[in-house]
Amino acid sequence: MNMLSFLETTFTAADTVAFLLLIAAWAGTGRLAEYPPKWRPSVSLLMQDYRYRWMTEFLTRQPRIFDVSLIDSLRQGTAFFASASMIAIGGGVALIGNAATLQGLAQDLTIGLDAAQLRIKLIVVVGLLANALLKFIWSHRLFGYCAIMMAAVPNDHTASMAAPRARQAAEINITAAKSYNRGLNSIYFALAGLGWLIGPYGLMLATVLTAGVQMRREFASQSRLVMLEDMRDPRV
Repeated sequence: MNMLSFLETTFTAADTVAFLLLIAAWAGTGRLAEYPPKWRPSVSLLMQDYRYRWMTEFLTRQPRIFDVSLIDSLRQGTAFFASASMIAIGGGVALIGNAATLQGLAQDLTIGLDAAQLRIKLIVVVGLLANALLKFIWSHRLFGYCAIMMAAVPNDHTASMAAPRARQAAEINITAAKSYNRGLNSIYFALAGLGWLIGPYGLMLATVLTAGVQMRREFASQSRLVMLEDMRDPRV
């Protein structure tokens, strides 16, 4: 039996629709947060402006200990989520590879799952977690690059290279934040993927709820309203 035949006999049309909905929501919410409509900026886009503001203030702030501490905090956040993702991936892979444990879990779940179905559903979750891990690792590295570029900004803010280097640091900071947000998005939808364990409609419901929460936070949250107050062009 080839893989296609196996999938056709193992999963229903509802499973296929639910899986495609999960992937579409995962990719769609991330892209919409990064590239929102011009008339409705997202929290992610608004934070880009504040990162430019940060580098504008960084130019004239003396001493710059606060900025160093903030970058260190951001790196610690990415390291924490990278470690958590790695632990979750390890647990998932161990479960997938242990046929006896997997069979026992499938029997304990009184929802008609067999070990093969459970294995594939867990592979989807682990795949999203693996994507999150890679995004967090890259974000951690980029924040390190940002720290080095900030250190290269002259103490004299009137120096010819001060403003351009601060702008470059802001761009790297923004890129690191994008990777971090993508990692978080993958974790959110990995959790939604666990809804597949109770069936395709459980996955659909979990996906819709997760996407709804994501969109509310990006486009209709109280924090967004606060960020919109007194917004001006902050570019260095």
